[in-house]
Amino acid sequence: MTESKSKLDYATPPQKRAPLRDDFAYIAPMGAFLALTWVGGTWPNLYAASYLAKTIVAAALLILLRRAYTPIRWNAWWLGAILGVLGIFQWVGMQLWLQQHVEFFRPKGEPFNPFDAFATPLGQWSFISLRLLDAVIVVPFMEELFWRDFLWRSIDAPNDFKLAQVGEHNWLSFVGVTLAFATVHGNWWLTAIVWAAMIGGLLWYTRSLGACIVMHAVTNLLLGLYVLRTHDWWFW
Repeated sequence: MTESKSKLDYATPPQKRAPLRDDFAYIAPMGAFLALTWVGGTWPNLYAASYLAKTIVAAALLILLRRAYTPIRWNAWWLGAILGVLGIFQWVGMQLWLQQHVEFFRPKGEPFNPFDAFATPLGQWSFISLRLLDAVIVVPFMEELFWRDFLWRSIDAPNDFKLAQVGEHNWLSFVGVTLAFATVHGNWWLTAIVWAAMIGGLLWYTRSLGACIVMHAVTNLLLGLYVLRTHDWWFW
């Protein structure tokens, strides 16, 4: 037997990635969150309980599965903060204009108002605090990991998303993620497309998932403060 043959026979075979494990880490928090959102939307009496449940479950999954995620780069976080401020003007301004001028975009039914749903200030502000915590911390990490990390890279490299770089320039990924993001935002879908294009452009320019998380968190924080100031609960 030749030396080269011996080395070939005893070489360690390449280790295959466990795609289910990595994919599950990105999909599970988002899937659980959407499922519990559906529960709250289908049975209004369970809205508050489902909101608490989806916040806890999504946060727990993000923590438990954190080792499967690609390390987050935080370069250009300040640009994400600036775009987050611009994003609140785009989101609220555009949606208010659409609701005023286009019948299709006007909300229907009754929004959840914590001041009506809870009899005591403790209950009211506990839910509001939970809502802000979820919107500013849990949702930005969960959604950016799913949309701008996993789905973006999956479109770019469907056989193994981790072969693609975060924020890799690909028009199909940009458009696909922008449109997919809008599908989970109900009657705000057109407003969501424009906002998603903004954050997609940020990812394209910076290749920084951290900048996207900051933008998402800032917009959500300001949106929460807007709702508390105006009591326009539809935006929550």
